[in-house]
Amino acid sequence: MAYWLIKTEPSSWSWDDQVAKDVEGWDGVRNYQAANNLRAMKIGDQAFFYHSVKEKSIVGIVEIVREAYPDPGDARGKFVQVDVKTVKPLKTPVSLDDIKADPRFADLALLKQSRLSVLPIDDASWQAICAMGGLAS
Repeated sequence: MAYWLIKTEPSSWSWDDQVAKDVEGWDGVRNYQAANNLRAMKIGDQAFFYHSVKEKSIVGIVEIVREAYPDPGDARGKFVQVDVKTVKPLKTPVSLDDIKADPRFADLALLKQSRLSVLPIDDASWQAICAMGGLAS
């Protein structure tokens, strides 16, 4: 299993929206590197659900339940989406400031490629962030 982080603006699609829908297509990604990350996702992989803009924090975990398929919102057919299923919220959101302050995350893609909306997360960072969020992963 691989781990990921997916970003969303809560005013467009929030954790509460995800919980209410349970399974939803993760669409609208128009960056080639982020789209390649979507293509690399496999069923059963898990992703942190990250609220961007003002909150800048990881608030929950979702699971990939359908691998990459064409994003119907992309008329040119170059981009894909995956389907994600709600797993659980973090007991305590983990803020970007918390991650920046922790030297264990110095090489985390979230800090190195901060504008990318779909990022890989290594196993050790996944475990550490889950613990920070009050979860045993």
